[in-house]
This record gives sequence, C-alpha cells and structure tokens, in this order.
Amino acid sequence: MTSHGYRVAVAGATGAVGREMLRMLEERAFPVSECVALASARSAGSTLRAFGREVVVQELTEHSFEGVDVALFSAGGDRSKQFAPFAARAGAVVIDNSSAWRMDASVPLVVPEVNGDLLDTRHPIIANPNCSTIQMVLALQALHQVAGIRRVVVSTFQSTSGAGQGGMDELMEQTRGFLEHEPVQPRVFPRSIAFDCIPQIGSFSPTGYTVEEEKMIFETRKIMRLPELPVSATCVRVPTQRGHLESVTVDLERPMTASEAQATLAAFPGLTLVDDPASGKYPTARDCEGRIDTLVGRVREDISLPATLHLWIASDNLLKGAAWNAVQIAEVLHQKRILRAR
Repeated sequence: MTSHGYRVAVAGATGAVGREMLRMLEERAFPVSECVALASARSAGSTLRAFGREVVVQELTEHSFEGVDVALFSAGGDRSKQFAPFAARAGAVVIDNSSAWRMDASVPLVVPEVNGDLLDTRHPIIANPNCSTIQMVLALQALHQVAGIRRVVVSTFQSTSGAGQGGMDELMEQTRGFLEHEPVQPRVFPRSIAFDCIPQIGSFSPTGYTVEEEKMIFETRKIMRLPELPVSATCVRVPTQRGHLESVTVDLERPMTASEAQATLAAFPGLTLVDDPASGKYPTARDCEGRIDTLVGRVREDISLPATLHLWIASDNLLKGAAWNAVQIAEVLHQKRILRAR
C-alpha cells in the first residue's frame, strides 16, 4: 500500500472473484492507500491476507463507502442493485462484476481493449461484462476491425468456478461420491456435474435460450456497438475447476485466410495465439489458468463457406473474465486521471 493511493473497497471480498480482485490489485501495484474488504454479516470479523497484511472483513452495508474512491463489486446482482447506488452517492466509482447494470443504457459495459474509449469521462457505475462474453469479444473485435462481422455462433464449455466457490466444491464432492459409489445430490447445478456436461447455465427464457446465452447475445452487441449483430449461443457447464473454453464460428463481410486471421488475432491486445495443432499446441483450460491474457487457436477456414472462420478461445474466467477486467478498468481510470483520491 502507499500513502498516496486510493481508498479501495472490494464487496464480496471473501468469494472466489473477490479474492482474485485483491490479489490482482496487489500484483499490479495499483495505488492503494487503504483496502476495505466487505462481505456478508456471516463473514464479518474474519481476516484476509492482502497487501502483505491481514485485512479484517467488514459487513457490507449502505454506510460502507464513506471516503472510498473506487469500489469493486463481486457480491451478486441483488447486492449490487442494493448497495452500488450508496457507493456511487458516497463519491466512489463503482466497477460491478454482476449482471445488475450491464444492460442499463446509462451504464458503460467495458472491455478495455474493445471499448475502453467509453472511460474518457467519469461514470458513477461501470459494468464488467459476463466472463464468457469478455473473452469472445476480444477475438471478434480483432476480426471485425479488419474484415467486418456478419454473424456469430458460439458454444461455450464453462468451468464450475463460474458458479463461484460453491460450484467448485460441488464438483469435488460429486467426483469423490461418484468414485466411491455414493449417491450425490446437486445443490448448485441443476444436474450432477461430475463426469458429465450440462447444457444449461442459468434458467431458461421463453425463447428457449438460457439467461447465460442471452447475456452473451445482448452484451456482445452492446460492447461492440453492433445492435443488430446476429449472435447465437449455447452455453454448457463442464466438469473442470477453472477456465472457460469456446468454439466460435464467425461469418465475415469479406474472406480472410486462416493465416491472415492468425496474424490479426496475434496482434490484438490481450490475445495470445496458440495455434499449431499438428504439434499439439492449442489452448486448454489448464493452459489459461492464472493468465490474464486470452488464448486463441484452432483458427481455420470453413470448408464450405468462403467468408467463415472457426476459432477456439480459452480464458481464465476468474481473471480476464472477472477480476482482471475489473482491475484493468480501474487502471485505465487511474491512467486517464479520472479517479481522484480524496
């Protein structure tokens, strides 16, 4: 910490993403003069290790934000709706990781590499997109700038950490139960996740799509400022602990060779090309774990359609999909002198 930094609050500090937010703030040497760790009443009084010291967790209330300069929220949509306005009224800039504000027309939905220009002025609340959307729009924006995009079809393979620590714990408990021939009872997921895949993330809407799939559709359009872009998504929960994977099909305005697309993707900020399948080089969930960059590979031209590409994308959903993107937004605000320490 530094005496000349910001007073930073992390709401949901004891959760999987909240802990990563604290770690990223420290690892990136973000100028923090004081860290306020906030969580539910159940966690209040416990301690977290951050910035080389023990930080006592405080209960998240409407009075938690006096003197706070920036508040990172990862406490769930209901708590964000309830408490983010109090933080904003207290003078803090809120960077919210939930779905609460993403489709609010007055709230920027930001992936800094794609639409960071929206951070040129001070906004009381800034929304962090859905984890699976973030990693996809990085690749889409790279291609769109060069060849234009006409349509996107994506299938995701999302790890259990996307449902928080409870999802990760359930995978381990069910795996042990399966191997020991004991019955398992799903709590976090709608079906047993051990040794299986579940083609449902979130509840189903009348369209037949799940909430998670609709997030990817509408958030992609908002972030890329393409309100009519045809996007279709199928989101699947898979029995991995961390890292989201995506198979993406992109119809372009003009044809691109695979080599041209690889060069374009490799040059885009935040993306790393890992694409030599013959040598076994392509991104996996384990490859992306702990990395702030997003990995892309299996870039190939469609056999039948002249202006269609297929991509495979892997990213750590707790980092670029959540904590790192939020801290990255804070870094941009700091660099642009939009944040003001009080």
